[in-house]
Amino acid sequence: MTQPTLDTIKAQAKALRQALQARGTVVSHAQALELVARQHGARDWNTLHARLAQRNAPPELALGDRVTGRYLGQAYSGEIVGLSGQAGHRHVEIALDQPVDVVRFDSFSNWRHRLRGTLNQENRSHRRTSDGKPHLTVERA
Repeated sequence: MTQPTLDTIKAQAKALRQALQARGTVVSHAQALELVARQHGARDWNTLHARLAQRNAPPELALGDRVTGRYLGQAYSGEIVGLSGQAGHRHVEIALDQPVDVVRFDSFSNWRHRLRGTLNQENRSHRRTSDGKPHLTVERA
């Protein structure tokens, strides 16, 4: 049996709320979340949320890990050479296998041999480009 994700649980709560409302029983979104949490064997919504967030979290990064991802829209591969901070606000430094040109103009280039960034719990940078994409994404290779 696969474990549900937070998105799945929230969708279940929304469906339950709509079904109850169609039958004349109005419940708040918070009440629906509490009911679904109990259906999944949790004491309350906060307990279920914490359990699923921990279970569905990406694996922790470590020094020396081989990683891939994107930096300012460019694919890269490399090795983690610097790592500090706590999960959700982790500072990472990556030595690249091949330099990455982070400029999208033909008239000049800016080649990076190392990348630095601060990552959230999904290993995505907090900072975003103008189109809303993370500056840096990191995945284990």
